[in-house]
Amino acid sequence: MCKRFSFVAAQNDIETQFNLEIRNNLRYSYNIAPTHHANIITNEDPHRLQYLTWGLIPSTSRAGKNDGKLINARKEGISSSPSFRIPIRKRRCLVLADSIYAWDKNDTPFRVFLKDGEIMAMAGVWDMWFDEDYAIKSFSILTTNANKEISEISNRMPLIIKSKKLQIEWLQDIELDRVLELTDTIDNNILDYYKISTKINSLRYNTKDIHEKIEQ
Repeated sequence: MCKRFSFVAAQNDIETQFNLEIRNNLRYSYNIAPTHHANIITNEDPHRLQYLTWGLIPSTSRAGKNDGKLINARKEGISSSPSFRIPIRKRRCLVLADSIYAWDKNDTPFRVFLKDGEIMAMAGVWDMWFDEDYAIKSFSILTTNANKEISEISNRMPLIIKSKKLQIEWLQDIELDRVLELTDTIDNNILDYYKISTKINSLRYNTKDIHEKIEQ
């Protein structure tokens, strides 16, 4: 699963990599946690960066409360899940991160990032909950079996879409069968990682030294 990630990428890198224009001030965080907001790109407007809350609030929710339970959507069975069956068909997104955090079986934290230094695009779904004129947009990150690198830490990981062509396709109006084919794509040898401080465990700790490498 994905429990935390960071986003501190340069504006020019974001605009160039994802072919979009950022008009508002970017909001960064070294420690994005469930119920926090994060920068995503939706199929609704693939050339605009949006700032949505992490933890899906289904449009069918009665209370409209984000309790942090739907931060992840397992790709297995997603097309029939009550909370995700509509979003996976109609409301897909890319969740941007410069790194994700993972914990091994000993609760040792690691920072995981793309070897080539690019910004991660994690596959996600989003939804909108309405209460008369009030609306909340929220999202979940799809998870899949760990690839070769992450399996050394955990058995699950976010579904990272590395190919720019597939990133574009994920945000297009495509048939469900093709969507599910895209969720089966797991790239190996694209990630690197290193041990970091347990300071990451605190939700209130949000400074750049979180990214510092701790020698094994």
